[in-house]
Amino acid sequence: MSDSLSNTERMSAELHEIMHHAQALLEATGGEIDEQVKKARQALSESMANAKDRYGEYGYKLLDSVKHTASETDKIVKDKPYHVIGGTFIVGLLLGWVLSRK
Repeated sequence: MSDSLSNTERMSAELHEIMHHAQALLEATGGEIDEQVKKARQALSESMANAKDRYGEYGYKLLDSVKHTASETDKIVKDKPYHVIGGTFIVGLLLGWVLSRK
C-alpha cells in the first residue's frame, strides 16, 4: 500500500509540474497573434481542463476507497476487539522472532 501511495504521490507531483509548465506556456504566449499559436493555446487549455477533471475524479475515488477501508476496519475492531488484540499479539510475536533471528 505504501508503494502504491508513493507512486500516487509521485504521479501527482509530476502532473502538477506539467500543469504548472503548461500554464506558464499559456501565459507566455498570451500576446501572440499567430493562428497556429491560438489553436495550440486552445488545445492546451482544453487538455488542461480535462486533466484537472480526470485527476480530481481519481483523487476522490482514492479518498472514498480509503475512507471505506477505514470504516470497515473500525467496524471489525468494534465488533471483535479480542480477535484483533490476539491477532496483533501474534503478529508482534512473529515479527519479534523474525527480527531477533538476524
